[in-house]
Amino acid sequence: MTRFYRKTMQLSIRVGDWGWVFGWRAGLGVLYWRSQVPPEVMGIPGWVQLAERTVVMHRKILHLDLDAFFCAVEELRDPSLGGKPFAVGGRPDQRGVVASCSYAARRFGVRSAMAMAKAVRLCPELVVVSSHFGDYRDASRQAMTRVHNMTPLVEQISIDEAFLDVSDLPESGEALARRLQKAVNDELGLPCSLGVATNKLVAKIANNVGKSSVETDMPPNSIKVVPPGQEAVFLAPLPVRELWGVGPKTAERLEGIGIHTIGELARWPQADLVERFGKHGHDLARRAGGIDDRPVETGYEIKSISHEITFATDVSDGTALRRTLRQLSERVGRRLRRKGLGGITVKMKLRWADFTTLTRQATLDHATDLDSEICAAAEQLFDKTWPRGKKVRLLGVGVSRFAVCAYQLALWGDGDTEHDRRLQKTLDSLRERFGDEAVRRGSQLKPGNTD
Repeated sequence: MTRFYRKTMQLSIRVGDWGWVFGWRAGLGVLYWRSQVPPEVMGIPGWVQLAERTVVMHRKILHLDLDAFFCAVEELRDPSLGGKPFAVGGRPDQRGVVASCSYAARRFGVRSAMAMAKAVRLCPELVVVSSHFGDYRDASRQAMTRVHNMTPLVEQISIDEAFLDVSDLPESGEALARRLQKAVNDELGLPCSLGVATNKLVAKIANNVGKSSVETDMPPNSIKVVPPGQEAVFLAPLPVRELWGVGPKTAERLEGIGIHTIGELARWPQADLVERFGKHGHDLARRAGGIDDRPVETGYEIKSISHEITFATDVSDGTALRRTLRQLSERVGRRLRRKGLGGITVKMKLRWADFTTLTRQATLDHATDLDSEICAAAEQLFDKTWPRGKKVRLLGVGVSRFAVCAYQLALWGDGDTEHDRRLQKTLDSLRERFGDEAVRRGSQLKPGNTD
């Protein structure tokens, strides 16, 4: 009889009078086994557990990154963009931001999250392409299907990035990476790069190093492998800022005491790091040595759902701002309903023209996914925070602290709860089919708009 438990990765086999137990201790990279032998072999009565032995058996972790993903999808939509400097995002004259940029654009210094106006100044020939998020979601689902076809042990960390634990597959990590890369390249027409190592930390950094070593105007489509036992050697010459957990402030403190590379951090006395950084110092020492015991997490918990908008020009009109709050609340509510969630805490975010950002929140007495309740709470927070006539650059609405919904208030005024739920469902269905503008409140129509 054979049993396989993927969570604990323990395999038990019994053949006749012989039995073995093999187990994979998740995150530790250790294979252990226990053997039981018949009494006639040992010359003693009864069953005796002879031994528990431990040997090192390294994990095989892949880190997948879809290269310049939004741009790659746009090139499938319009092949003429291939090889050109272009960026996906908002228009430069409307405070647009670069969501993704081609590798040809990166040679001019264009980067993601950069203001599109600055990107155009750096690269006057830059082609600006509007986002098509529906296409990106579809392409991501197709790519992640190929990932899950290889192993169910997948941790997707963004729309274009995932970790895979392929330790239980017989091929080498490099062979598996090449197989997955070929499937994504050939079947979807998308470039992707992979890092291969014995843990998530090193696999991720390996992928970054592999991509940066390819100097071309085209996506790198690279594979970088760090052999077992070479983790610390691989990390040693890299800047300390490459290490997870080292942000700008930590990097400044480390450089202030003469630590510039990961190797220098690894050689630094751990006791001194703990004294300077507390528990984080212990973590830094382990990571610098290439040690990362974290397993690939196959599930994640959503903490909050939010939407925000940056206005093309600062807005000071209260009616327009409240109309935007309603639209944002509806988007948040729809996402909550899609996921079967309700939230107790409603948050409202404001950013003034000088970039000062304020966040306010209110706690409801029940969980909700109804647009009207979310909007009512957000408007109350807005009214308490916004000085009349003050210019607003950004406005956002979010919901957190998820729990079971309690439908206590009507959607529009008083009414039967079940009726309200059916009405909300009908509105969602109409908007899914015909778009967000298919059904609107009278208060959402701009003055003079009678369409």
